[in-house]
Amino acid sequence: MTRRLASIAFAFVLCSAAPALAQKDPPVPDTVTWERNIEYTNPDNQHLQANIARPKGDGPFPCVLFIHGGGFRAGSRESYNAQIIRMAEKGYVAVTVSYRLAPKYPFPAAIHDAKAAVRWLRANAKKYGIDADRIGVSGGSAGGHLAQFLAVTGDVKEFEGDGGNPTQSSKVKCVVNVYGPSDFTKSYGKSVDAAEVLPLFLGGNLEKARPAHIRSSPLYWVTPNAAPTLCIHGTEDKYVAFEQAEWMVDKLKAANVEAELLKLEGAGHGFKGKDAETAEKAMIAFFDKHLKAK
Repeated sequence: MTRRLASIAFAFVLCSAAPALAQKDPPVPDTVTWERNIEYTNPDNQHLQANIARPKGDGPFPCVLFIHGGGFRAGSRESYNAQIIRMAEKGYVAVTVSYRLAPKYPFPAAIHDAKAAVRWLRANAKKYGIDADRIGVSGGSAGGHLAQFLAVTGDVKEFEGDGGNPTQSSKVKCVVNVYGPSDFTKSYGKSVDAAEVLPLFLGGNLEKARPAHIRSSPLYWVTPNAAPTLCIHGTEDKYVAFEQAEWMVDKLKAANVEAELLKLEGAGHGFKGKDAETAEKAMIAFFDKHLKAK
């Protein structure tokens, strides 16, 4: 495996993993400005932070927000550091953020934080050289769910929370959902850890907390106003069944929303080698199409 393939595989595996590993900052090329530990919101005195990689120059540049995975109860924004530096090299302001985790902070706290991050980016667009009209979002696993939720609830006020910059919009222009679930009501029995993870995030299992399972599922919020979506999913995913991506894409298409599914035959949860490279190329092409084309 080449060094580049190894770094891509590392990104796609770790972004969906459980407890994050301590990581050093990746190498930063001369063409990129790298900043970390920037507070973007402070709910319940949690001082949530972002890391930002951006091209040197005046911009404004398109922006992509990356949301880490970890079963809504673990993971770290640092897992996306190498990814956002690669994105900055390709002409994006790329950002990775922390958010509040279950079980201390169940749904919809993480949604509130993700939307606060988008509003913060718009409020600070001039400072960081961001084109506020060209903001996309991506994430893996739980982060893919949060990214997808942003894409289908841009007009839903009940999920905005009070994380600051209330005059700014939390809408995103497009989303790349990497093996994120779309319907929690059908996750049990199809995932090796749904029975452990979802009650922590949703305040109970399906029998005890069915309304929360429905309310937190992106599939049930699809409207014609949803953002264009690319779902990337492996057919052998044991944590989030491949059919979850099929349902999402089919429902978006039924609502006349642009939606694509990249099906990776034989891939599991956490891409490696060729699958990781294919996924990253598809992600960048999708963002180029929707955020760079004018």
